[in-house]
Amino acid sequence: MGRMRPVVMTVFGTRPELIKLAPVVHAFEPYAPALRAVTVNTGQHRDLLIPFLDSFRVRVDHALDVMTAGQTPNQVCARILDAIDPILAAERPSILLVQGDTTTALAGAIAAFHRGIPVGHVEAGLRSGDRANPFPEEMNRRLISRLASHHFTATERNRATLLAEGIAPESIAVTGNPIVDALHAIGGEEHRPDSPRLRSLLDATRGLGRIVLTTHRRESFGGALEANLRVLRDFIARRADLCLIFPVHPNPEVRKQAAAILAGHPRVHLVEPLDYAAFLGLLARATLIVSDSGGIQEEAPSLGKPVLVLRENTERPESIEAGFAKLSRNDPAELARLLDEACSPGSWAESLRAVGSANPYGPGDAGPRIARAVAEILGVLVNAPPPTADRALRSPPPTAGEG
Repeated sequence: MGRMRPVVMTVFGTRPELIKLAPVVHAFEPYAPALRAVTVNTGQHRDLLIPFLDSFRVRVDHALDVMTAGQTPNQVCARILDAIDPILAAERPSILLVQGDTTTALAGAIAAFHRGIPVGHVEAGLRSGDRANPFPEEMNRRLISRLASHHFTATERNRATLLAEGIAPESIAVTGNPIVDALHAIGGEEHRPDSPRLRSLLDATRGLGRIVLTTHRRESFGGALEANLRVLRDFIARRADLCLIFPVHPNPEVRKQAAAILAGHPRVHLVEPLDYAAFLGLLARATLIVSDSGGIQEEAPSLGKPVLVLRENTERPESIEAGFAKLSRNDPAELARLLDEACSPGSWAESLRAVGSANPYGPGDAGPRIARAVAEILGVLVNAPPPTADRALRSPPPTAGEG
């Protein structure tokens, strides 16, 4: 008997993966008569992920629930490899999609490779140039590039990076980044307070310029995190016209230092993480964002917001080149200087282009582009709609690879 319709398996386990893969999963719906889409949630970040499954209306076909307290990347990888293998044997996917650079993405790619299943890598080609920073993400993404058969890049720069590493040009498709799709889908009415928690925050900070902080990366822990928080506390203490809002990551190290350094100041608000729609609403009302998050560097251009990046380097230089971000290089003195600069009258942060200008990560049609590319790879020919964004994908000129 011949094969049944091909199976596309999408694997995720963390909040950023789901945000970026949800538009891809939904974009397969028009192809449903010709192929079957299957989702696997590894549960790498179980508690953080569950509310987002509801927000993005993503059905989970297989839940691995690998999360344990204090788990190491090696333990996560081993548990995923063990749990996903029987699912691969039973579902026999024609292609397996992973996103980005998490341990879930690496483990999924390894498991599929061992089974001879082609791997498609969403958000391929990002490089910081330092294999140990961010850790372990930089090495994860490099390894996935060696395992993947198909590479879906957000920008032409990412494509150029892969070409410089010897990746075959016919295996690369420039699609834009689906985080822009997700932002448009969930944050379309970003100027309306959608939740009681957001409304309460906005009421409590009315009349003040809002600096929104997010920080959670391993390389920021310890002395770097402490120094950054002290700089922010001192800056807010000097500026009576500003406040700091910090949705505190559940990591115990982050919570400990946030409480020790920031708690008790009347214009510092330490809050629990918000759902995605409320968080986008908060970012839309920010004067300035300070973050070590890669996703926020991608969201800022869509929201027209300035970002100070709490990292030594970034795999997303497009945000800096487009004028939306500046790099603190994890130097407290540089962070203090950048805060003063960004919050001064007539600064670069005040003069950013309005929302709707060209976005280096695409106009918000990456999900349909990726789904269409996968359908073509599998030889599925149906009358699915083409990408519908009203602007062509625009990116900076290609440059040499950074890795």
